[in-house]
Amino acid sequence: MILLANILVAAAAVYVALGLLFAAAFVKAGAVRLNPSAAHATVGFRLLIVPGTVALWPLLASRWMRGKVALREKTPHTVAAGSRREVRA
Repeated sequence: MILLANILVAAAAVYVALGLLFAAAFVKAGAVRLNPSAAHATVGFRLLIVPGTVALWPLLASRWMRGKVALREKTPHTVAAGSRREVRA
């Protein structure tokens, strides 16, 4: 039982270590590729997304490598706004 626990802890440590390495690159360049609105993001935003990036790095890595971009939402507000590409926060 202790051996299984050691293996699980080691696997979790490797997962988190890989996630931290991925997060360093992702918050610098990958976030902008997946969501162009992140191009002008502040340092605070980038620090805020690090924990989620570490936790979800396999999903984000696959989306980043495939070049998938964020889906454009279709709500009555965005449809009424027309074809404006500019998003203001």
